[in-house]
Amino acid sequence: MTTYVITVPGTFVHGITDASRSDVERRLRPQDPQNTEMGESEELHLLTVDEGSMFSVRVEVEAADQKSAEAEAVRLVSSALRDSGFTEDDAPLGQAAVTGIDHEL
Repeated sequence: MTTYVITVPGTFVHGITDASRSDVERRLRPQDPQNTEMGESEELHLLTVDEGSMFSVRVEVEAADQKSAEAEAVRLVSSALRDSGFTEDDAPLGQAAVTGIDHEL
């Protein structure tokens, strides 16, 4: 298994409140890339929201290959958003991409 840091972009169609942002971050905290050597050295943030409504979520996942890692990251982010009250229409996601590979186990 390999540890991947995956970036999942998206858009908050109706914006995001500080409370909602905290809720999403809390739900994703176990997958925070700051827990990896690369996340620390690159100062990767779990959730970045620009001045508009575009966002990027960076999560750490373990998977056998890149495709599986990307799919798992999208599943995790979708679940955190949904559990925080965002529908797919409220926060559509873009294509996940590998930000880095931390190490092989």
